[in-house]
Amino acid sequence: MQHCDILISADWCIPVEPTTTVLDKHSVAITDGRVIDLLPTDDALRYYEPGAAIERPGHVLIPGLVNTHTHAAMTLFRGFADDLPLERWLREAIWPAEAQFVGPEMVRDGTRLAIAEMLLSGCTCFSDQYYYPEIVAETAADLQMRAMVGTPVIEFATQWAASASDCLSKGADLVHDRYADHPLISSCFAPHSAPTVSDAAFAELRVIADQLDKRIQIHLHESVGEITESVKDTGKRPIERLSELGLVNASLMAVHAVHLTGEEITLFADTGVVVAHCPRSNLKLADGIARIHDLLVANITVGLGTDSAASNNAIDMPGEMRTAALLSKARSEDATSLPASAALRMATIEGAKTLGLDADIGSIEAGKWADLVCIDLMHLNSQPVYDPLSQIVYTVLPQQISDVWVAGRHHIENGRLMHIDENEIIRRTAEWRERIGQSTSLGPV
Repeated sequence: MQHCDILISADWCIPVEPTTTVLDKHSVAITDGRVIDLLPTDDALRYYEPGAAIERPGHVLIPGLVNTHTHAAMTLFRGFADDLPLERWLREAIWPAEAQFVGPEMVRDGTRLAIAEMLLSGCTCFSDQYYYPEIVAETAADLQMRAMVGTPVIEFATQWAASASDCLSKGADLVHDRYADHPLISSCFAPHSAPTVSDAAFAELRVIADQLDKRIQIHLHESVGEITESVKDTGKRPIERLSELGLVNASLMAVHAVHLTGEEITLFADTGVVVAHCPRSNLKLADGIARIHDLLVANITVGLGTDSAASNNAIDMPGEMRTAALLSKARSEDATSLPASAALRMATIEGAKTLGLDADIGSIEAGKWADLVCIDLMHLNSQPVYDPLSQIVYTVLPQQISDVWVAGRHHIENGRLMHIDENEIIRRTAEWRERIGQSTSLGPV
């Protein structure tokens, strides 16, 4: 018999590649944090001698979910400024609150809360865009969570950096260099949006990103107001402006991309731009419904993101899958426009592609990192099980996530955090609620 570190056996396994594949009674063998085999359980029990054998009857094993866009630390603003349109939400509530409270301590505590929440809902990798990216990276590495950490780029002075140029310099030094060879932490650049960055800063960003071979993710065509402001100030829609600056290419991830013309979709397809779709945030801020069916028909890579807990208000990838599938059907008036298999791919392998990590995560294949999730389908809301893939997208709730592994490390076992002190996180979060809630100058709007 051959040794493996861990052998996980479940009633069903959905490797994602090939699409729609559902394997009955299969096992995944893991050694040194990576998948070494996927095979029928009967064969696995004869062939492998595991250090730890984990059996999950009534469960389905899938790749870890990939959250392609969030602002993790903003979990501490959850519920702070609900029921406002995007521009008022930002200018009257969020930006003033950030100016008063955001710092290394807040970012660390908010990121820890977000990581715990993401793990409990089956997310094993997140792409973050926030101030103090070095603290986000440090926190994710400390908790052994996979993350792509974006360096914010914004023209006006913030508590983290004095200018867009300062953002770029700090990001290159504090994040991109320090974590260049880290197995869990990767990095990108994350300009906030077209209206908040000058042409000169975009030109500098392009040079640095090209030199470091880093992706650029940006809130792009999220709202009608953003486009209107851009046309008023520059005479161009944001995508047109970015294209003229040489930024519309295969290194660009357009976050939201709600308001696209047919010509802009064609441009994305021709240039290899990828999209992070955040359906529930778009709904809550009344930004609109993205043309996901049209993007997929054009063969554009689309991943799923939750956005922040301040605009969602949950960091819940199963819920995001379900919402994405239902919204696409409603917008296109076509029940086949985003089937369950496509929604699951958007939350796994397509999400990994948007981050450039698909060689290592996003599907259950030999050689990839063992980022895995076990889901208990023996709940009333998921019974009966005719198609486990369909049940994952249309019925599963976060509390059905029984087990989560990141690079073979068992983070969630039987629905409980194994390496994070939940009570401590709740205590620290309550302290922040008091600080923010008792501020004399701010409060829920």
